[in-house]
Amino acid sequence: MRDRLIQLAVVVLAVIAFTCAGKLLPAVLRVSDENGLRYTDVSLEGAPPIVAIGTAIGVLRGVVVDYLWIKAGMQKEKGLFYEAMTDARLITKLQPRFGEVWSFQGHNMAYNISVLTDTPSERWEWVRAGIDLVRDEGLRYNPNDLILHKELAFWLSHKIDGVADDAHLYYKREFAREWQYLLGIPPGSHQDRINWIAKIKDAPDSIEALELKNPAVHGMVEQLKSGLSGFDQRFQFQLDSKFLTNLGRWQSVQTSRYAKLLGLDDTFRTNDPIFAMFDTVLKTPESQAALVDFLPFLQKKVLLESFNMDPALMWEYTRDFGPFDWRHPQSHAFYWARKGATTAAKRSSNVEDIYKVLNNDRINIQAMQALSRTGMMQYDPFSNDNPGRLNDPRWIKAIDRYFGELYRKHFGTRGGGGDSFCDFYQNFMSQAVRELYRMADYEGAQAILTKLDSLFGRGGLIPNNKYEAPLATFVHNVTFNEYNGSPDVARSDVYAALERGFREGLLFERPQVLKEALEFAKGLTTYFQENQYTDFVNKFGERRMADLIGSLRTSVQDVFANVVMDSSQPLMDRLTIYNRAGESERRMIHDQVKGVLEAEYSLDPLSNVVPFTQLFPEPPDMDAYRQFQAAEAVRRGAEAETSKRSTAELK
Repeated sequence: MRDRLIQLAVVVLAVIAFTCAGKLLPAVLRVSDENGLRYTDVSLEGAPPIVAIGTAIGVLRGVVVDYLWIKAGMQKEKGLFYEAMTDARLITKLQPRFGEVWSFQGHNMAYNISVLTDTPSERWEWVRAGIDLVRDEGLRYNPNDLILHKELAFWLSHKIDGVADDAHLYYKREFAREWQYLLGIPPGSHQDRINWIAKIKDAPDSIEALELKNPAVHGMVEQLKSGLSGFDQRFQFQLDSKFLTNLGRWQSVQTSRYAKLLGLDDTFRTNDPIFAMFDTVLKTPESQAALVDFLPFLQKKVLLESFNMDPALMWEYTRDFGPFDWRHPQSHAFYWARKGATTAAKRSSNVEDIYKVLNNDRINIQAMQALSRTGMMQYDPFSNDNPGRLNDPRWIKAIDRYFGELYRKHFGTRGGGGDSFCDFYQNFMSQAVRELYRMADYEGAQAILTKLDSLFGRGGLIPNNKYEAPLATFVHNVTFNEYNGSPDVARSDVYAALERGFREGLLFERPQVLKEALEFAKGLTTYFQENQYTDFVNKFGERRMADLIGSLRTSVQDVFANVVMDSSQPLMDRLTIYNRAGESERRMIHDQVKGVLEAEYSLDPLSNVVPFTQLFPEPPDMDAYRQFQAAEAVRRGAEAETSKRSTAELK
């Protein structure tokens, strides 16, 4: 009897529990749906039976996901990347908050499947698809997942901005083109870039609010709607990324040097009805006034909805760190790594997770380092050229500030977390002192040197005099003394200094930069060739060490020719550098580079409009120079023959 009563009580309690649960379930589901907390309970079209069963019977969902996850891993190991992607996609549908599967799928697309394709454009589509998947979907479901942020930042840094992929130059062009169409060409100064992003950040959140702010917007929008009404549904007026891209393309034609030289404005107006419609509507004074407010509003909307990027954070990072150019992949690598470190801070506070934070922060500061090396960009989306990427020394001081934050953050991390940033800082900043000194920013160079001394020199844990020398002496010591043991570094530094001198000094018309580069190269060449450690002659009559660096004339000729023939830089920029150089430098390389540049230019659409000789004129007195070169060749040949006979006689 007692057992019967217990069983009855349990049944009654179960009925009460199920009744209460049934009443609470609608509210729980509503809150879950509102906050994106619920996994799917909808059958997936085309899914295998086990997935359909697991979806229908919620308790088995975890088992199904485990099965698919193991299966996807096995398929990847066998090289069945497409099949693995299919199963991974099913997992994201069943459990969208399983962050690792988003990372798995994005990496599979960007790295594994992309390299199986035949053309750069196909490869780029897969790389972009992997990045878009994690950025636009994975991180919306998992906004606090640090690993997803880090992985996305790494792909942008390594896959697009790195050089490991054969198609990396194509990626850089496409990435720069996309973001130039979306945001335009950024202004030059840091403060102007802060203001530029601030205008996007502060734009109204709705078209109605925008029209209240600027009534001219309403008239322009109505004209655009009317103008696009006759086109296919795909091209109707929509406040989306496709519309912004078309608008950005139209604007780029107005500012592109290539577009002007090739007459693309007239060509597009004749052959592209959408471009012609933009041209008709947007060139009026009323529309130009409306665009001032409409464009930032549309950019803000597209960034938030299509790229999952917050203009407020973009503004904050630009204000607090440096002059980001969003056409550069490293700017995006920094954005996602920094956002991950911020949003995932509360979820990454335990001892094990701190190493995830450490690796993520390394990506942040490495992105800043890359921007200091290549962050000053020039790009024309209508050319076949790669984006021009030059040093941006403004990032040196930004890294100097950021190092302190990272060091304090990871001071107590086991395994020398803070020390890893110290090593980075010392190496980078020692080079930065030299760079700022050569740019004649003596105050900035001295400030960094003083800080190095206080942190790692006389004020370090083990006091030493590594950084106590006067600025000029330190630069001299760092520049020259290390060459005795590493002579190849001397040649590298001569070439690097001259390359920067030609690129920045001529392209940006900064003669002082070129002058200082030539002076440095001359001083280092003289020092190295006359140094007691290198100025000795072997039994063959050769200066085995000193001749690793040729004469200054030889170095100038080699570097200038390399700069002009460097196809990773825009052709028009290189032709500009050539034409701004002195006559003697142009004579040195004219015959050497002419054939290469002419062949490259023949593939450029501009060649149908402007003859090559107009952009690459022959310097004066070339005939006399050729005769001089021929005489020098004869002289050197005679000297070599004499040396050869002398050596034979000694034997």
